[in-house]
Amino acid sequence: MIRMRTLAGLLLLFAGYAHAQYDANGVALGATEKGVLKQFPTAHCAALQWKSMAADRRCDDSKALIGGVPGRITFYLKRDKVEAFDVRFDNKDADRLAAFLKTRYGAPADETRAKLEARGGTLYKVEWKKSAERAVLTSQTDKRRATLTVWRGDFEEEIYRVR
Repeated sequence: MIRMRTLAGLLLLFAGYAHAQYDANGVALGATEKGVLKQFPTAHCAALQWKSMAADRRCDDSKALIGGVPGRITFYLKRDKVEAFDVRFDNKDADRLAAFLKTRYGAPADETRAKLEARGGTLYKVEWKKSAERAVLTSQTDKRRATLTVWRGDFEEEIYRVR
C-alpha cells in the first residue's frame, strides 16, 4: 500500500514537471537540433548570419500546427540546445492559441488587453514565467500576424545585440 502511494506521488510530481516545460509540439527548450528536425522535418537549419551570444544556429520556416493553430516556427540553438523559439500565426487565432497554451503552460503570470491610443486597435499580451524561462504571446488587432516567443535566460536581450 505504501509503495502505491509513493508511486502515485511520484507520478503527480512528474506530471507537474512535464506540464511546466515550455515546448512546441514536444520540442522543449534545451532540445537538440536532431530533436527539432525529428518533430519539424521541413525546418531549414543553418548558422546565424550575425554574431550573437544568444544563439549560433537557427532552424526556421517550418510549418507548425500548435493547439490547432497553423503557423511558422523558428528555433534558435546554442551549442546544439534550443534556447528559444518563436511562432508566427494569424492574428485571428490569438485567443484560441492563448487558451491552448493556458492548458499546456499553466496559468499565465500576466494577461493584458490595452487600447493603442496612437494607432487604434488593441494589444493583447499573455506572459508565462518559470524561473529563467519565459513565454509571451503578443497580438495587435491592427496587425495581420501575431507571435508567441519562448526563451530562457537573456536570449531576448542578446539575440540582436550588435557585437
